[in-house]
Amino acid sequence: MTMTARLAPDVLVVDPLDRELEQLLRTCGMRATRASAAELAALVHPTAQRPDVIVVDTRGARAIPASLTAIKRQHPGVGVLVVASESDPTALLEAMRAGANEFLQEPLTAAALEQAVSRLVAHRATSATVGEVFALVGAKGGVGTTTAAVNVATALAKVAPSQTLLIDLHLTHGDAAVLFGAEPRFSILDALENTHRFDEAFFRGLVTPTKAGPELLASSDRALLSHGDAQRFRAVVEFAAQLYRYVVLDVPRSDGAALDALDAAAQIVVVANQELAAARSASRLAAALRQRYGRDRVLVIVSRVDKHAEISQADIEKVVGSKVEHMLPSDYRLALQALNRGRPLALDNHNGLAAGFTGLARALAKVGPEPRSASGGSFFGRLTGRG
Repeated sequence: MTMTARLAPDVLVVDPLDRELEQLLRTCGMRATRASAAELAALVHPTAQRPDVIVVDTRGARAIPASLTAIKRQHPGVGVLVVASESDPTALLEAMRAGANEFLQEPLTAAALEQAVSRLVAHRATSATVGEVFALVGAKGGVGTTTAAVNVATALAKVAPSQTLLIDLHLTHGDAAVLFGAEPRFSILDALENTHRFDEAFFRGLVTPTKAGPELLASSDRALLSHGDAQRFRAVVEFAAQLYRYVVLDVPRSDGAALDALDAAAQIVVVANQELAAARSASRLAAALRQRYGRDRVLVIVSRVDKHAEISQADIEKVVGSKVEHMLPSDYRLALQALNRGRPLALDNHNGLAAGFTGLARALAKVGPEPRSASGGSFFGRLTGRG
C-alpha cells in the first residue's frame, strides 16, 4: 500500500530510534527526512520551510522536544504524529499539550503510519479553508466588550446565516448568554475538558442556537477558581474555525491563557472608553498583544463615546500610539433595554449604536455595507435626505 505521487507528503522524523521508521514511511511513498531536536527548533521561525507532518519518536524514553509547542503555535497547520513504545496516559497528555494530533505505539506497521499521516494531511487541507476569527478584549471591566462581541456576531450572522459562532471565553459567569436571551446546556468548560473528543457532531452538540442568529458556546455557571490552559483554548478556537465562517471571541482580559491562545485570530480588537484608566490599560494591553501577534492584527476601538467627555479621540490615540479604528456611540437606555430583552441591538439597525456595531462587524469581515432598503435608500440616507 503506497500513496500516490499527488498525495506524497513531506515528513520530518525527529530523533528516530532507528532507520526502520524512516523506511516504513518511504515504503508508503512519503518523502521522509530526519532532524535532531536542535534542528527542529529552527522551524519556529515564521518563514521557515515547514514539512506537512512532523513525526516525533519518543521510544527509548526520548522526551517531546521543547520547541514543538512553539512550532505548533507558529504553524498550526503542520500535523504532528508521536510514536511511542507503549500507551502511557502521562506521555499521551504531554504529547497533546505540545500539539500532537496523532499517537501511535509499537508494533509499528506501514499501514498504521500511512493512515495516521493521511489523516493529518487531510486535516491540513481542510484547515486551509478555515473561517475568520475575531477576538474582542476589554481594556478594563465595564467598557462594553461583551455587548460589542454579541452585536458583532449578530451582524455577521446576517452575512453568514448558520455559519457564525460566538465563544464566551470567560470560564465562568460570562454574560453573552444573557445578552442573547439563551439558556445553554453546555459551556466552554465542557469544550475545554473534552478537546480529545472533538469531531463535528460532538462540538455542535455543545453550542446553543440563539434567536439572534449566531450560535453560542457559552460561559459556565459553575464556580471555578482555576484558569484555563492555552493549548486547550487554542484547540477549541481552531476547531471552531473549521466549522464556521465567522468565529467571534469574547476574551477575558484577566486570563493569560485565553490571551495567549489567539493565534487563529485575524483581528484582535481592544475595547476602551473615554476614561483615563481605560486608555492607559488599552495602551499596555495593545502593546503586549502587538508584540505577541503582530501590529497589523491588533486594533483599538472606543465604546460609549461621549462628545462632551474630557478625553477625546485624539487623546486616546496619543496614549495607545495608534489610530482608533471605530467610535461606538453611547446609548445607555437602548443598551439596557436590549440586555433586559435578550435581543441584541444589531438585529434592528435603526439607531446609531446598532449601526456602529454593524459597521464594525462588516469592517472586520471586509464585506460591503448592508443593501439599501426596498423603500429607497438607507435609514441614514432618509434621515439626511441623501438616500
